[in-house]
Amino acid sequence: MKICVLASGSKGNSSYIETDKTRSLVDLGMSAGYIAKALKNIDVDPSSIQRVFITHTHTDHVAGLKVFLKKYHPVVYLTHKMEDELGFEIEDKVYIDEDTSIDDLNVTVIKTSHDAADSNGYVFSSNNKSVAYITDTGYIHVKNFDKLKNKSVYVFESNHDVRLLREGKYPYYLQQRILSDKGHLSNKDSAYYLSNFIGDKTEKVILIHLSEENNRPEVALKTLLDTLEKKGVRIPDIEIAMQRESTELIEL
Repeated sequence: MKICVLASGSKGNSSYIETDKTRSLVDLGMSAGYIAKALKNIDVDPSSIQRVFITHTHTDHVAGLKVFLKKYHPVVYLTHKMEDELGFEIEDKVYIDEDTSIDDLNVTVIKTSHDAADSNGYVFSSNNKSVAYITDTGYIHVKNFDKLKNKSVYVFESNHDVRLLREGKYPYYLQQRILSDKGHLSNKDSAYYLSNFIGDKTEKVILIHLSEENNRPEVALKTLLDTLEKKGVRIPDIEIAMQRESTELIEL
């Protein structure tokens, strides 16, 4: 498997996942032009993208979807509720409410909790390697813990630092929305969950969807490192995904 976060943050999110037989995107929240250029930078032809998995339909996750579909025609995997909220018709689609297999790619659906019509996280697996992809959720239900343990890579939301959010310029109602069970994972939340999930097979953690206003990369990293050290969890390689810079193409 290969994984690359193409863009991550409040202005747009998208990631690339490849197996021997499949090439996919998770979300398409930047312009189609940006995504095409980012793919070419890792030697991937945009026209080779076979499918796009949608986590939810907020603009920062689907802004470039319509144009990308018109130009490159991948299959879109989403739920009925997501499609209803999307606002435009998708011709080539698959409804993904349950776990599924596509060629050599196995997909486990993790229901998340966000203020959208519907939202999913995913675990992508192939050839004994796995990528857990969790973003835009207020919490992770304990029933999903076993599904998320000991994965090869975690692409995991670490949206805000609670103190920075409380002391920042966001109005109270927006702070409450972010902090709610249908909001976003804080650095502390993210670190807690990862400290429960990381195992001996874990090679990499990529922290995503950091708020430009209410977080700092060094704060998110320190929170995670401190939590893992305190709990005696082996520390894997950790990277912070940025808004307009792709991560390296990680090969598992």
